[in-house]
Amino acid sequence: MPGRAPLYSDGEGPEDPAPSPPVHYAEQALLGALLLNPARLDTLGPLEAVQFHNPAHAAVFAAMSTLPPPEAAVHAKEPVWLTAVLDHARHDARVLTASYLHTLVQACPDPRHAPAYARMIRSDHARRTLRTHAGRLAQTATTPLQPDPATAVLAQADILAQHLDGLAAQFAPHPGSLPRTPAPRDPPRNTGPDVLDEERMLLATATAHPGDLARMRWLLPADFALPLHAALFHCLTSLAHRGEPVDPVTVLWEAQHRGLLLHDITPADLLGLLSTHAGSPEHWGDKILRRALLHQAHTTAERIRTLADDPANSVHQLVTGSRRALADLTAIRTRWRPPITPRPPARSRAPRTVAAARAGPPRTTAPSSPVRTSR
Repeated sequence: MPGRAPLYSDGEGPEDPAPSPPVHYAEQALLGALLLNPARLDTLGPLEAVQFHNPAHAAVFAAMSTLPPPEAAVHAKEPVWLTAVLDHARHDARVLTASYLHTLVQACPDPRHAPAYARMIRSDHARRTLRTHAGRLAQTATTPLQPDPATAVLAQADILAQHLDGLAAQFAPHPGSLPRTPAPRDPPRNTGPDVLDEERMLLATATAHPGDLARMRWLLPADFALPLHAALFHCLTSLAHRGEPVDPVTVLWEAQHRGLLLHDITPADLLGLLSTHAGSPEHWGDKILRRALLHQAHTTAERIRTLADDPANSVHQLVTGSRRALADLTAIRTRWRPPITPRPPARSRAPRTVAAARAGPPRTTAPSSPVRTSR
C-alpha cells in the first residue's frame, strides 16, 4: 500500500512493528494534497505543525507554511517547490527523503478533502493534549514534596477546565455527546499510619468537643480513607444532629445500632479510640479534607485519561465526559477552606467627627444656613 511506504531511506532508521494510528494516514493524505496544490493551505482553517503526531510530518508542514507558495504554472512543470520543502524540512527531520514526498502524494485519496484531513489532525491533537493535562493533574495530586499541594491541584484543575472550554469552542457538539467508555477503578486511598492517626484524632476530639461539629458541615464521611472511620463519623454527626448527648459511651451505643461492632471493632477498642484526643476537630478535619481533595483530583485525572485513551470518543464526547469528571472535584472544592492569612493589625483612626460622617467628598466651603420660608 502506498501509505505504508517507509519514511526512512533504505537501511536507515529503526523499524516500528506497531501499526500506525489512523491519524498517520490523515497526515499523509493532507501533506500529499498540499504537495499537489500548495494553494489549499488557505482552506485548512487553524492548523499548526505542533498539532501533527509524526515529527517528520510536522517538519514538512512547517516548511510548507514557511516557504512562499509557488506559481501554479511553474509548480505543474518543475519540482522546485518540492525540493525547497524537502531541504527546509530536513533541518528538523534528517530522515526525510525525496521518495517519501512522492509517497505522500500517492497516499492522498482526494486532494479536495484536505480540510477534512486537517480536522482529523486537530481532533487527534486535542485528544493528546487533553491526556497531557490530565497527566499533569495526576502528577500534581500525587507529588508529596509540594509546600501546598491542595492549592497546586486546584490551579492545575483550573488550567484543565480552561483547556476544555477552548476545545468546546473549537469543535461543534453533536448528538450522542456522552462517552461510552467504562469508568476505570478509582485509585486506592492512602491508608498509611499517618492518615489513620489523623482520622482517629478527629473522631476523638469531635467526641470530646461535639459542639464544634455544627461548624464542620464542610466535612463528610466520604472524605475519610477508612470506611470504619467514615461510619463512626456518621455516628457522631447523627447524635449531634438529633441533639443527643455525645460521649464515648453514646457513640458506642450508636455504633452498635449501625452494626459496626459485629466485625469491624470491639467495644473496648472503640472506647479506647475515642478517649485519646488532642487539638481541635477543625484542625484534624482540615487535614482529612485536604487528603480527600488530592485523592479526588487523582481520580478525576485517571477518568479523563481513560476517556482520552479511547479513540472511539469524539472531541465533544471527551469534553462532556471530562467536565463531568471535574464536577466531582468541584464538589469537594466548594467545601475546601483555603489557609486563612492573619489580618494586619488595625490602624488607629482619628476621632470620628460629624463632618466625616457624611458620604461623598469633603466640603470645601462651609454649608449655608437653611433659609426659612414664611407660611
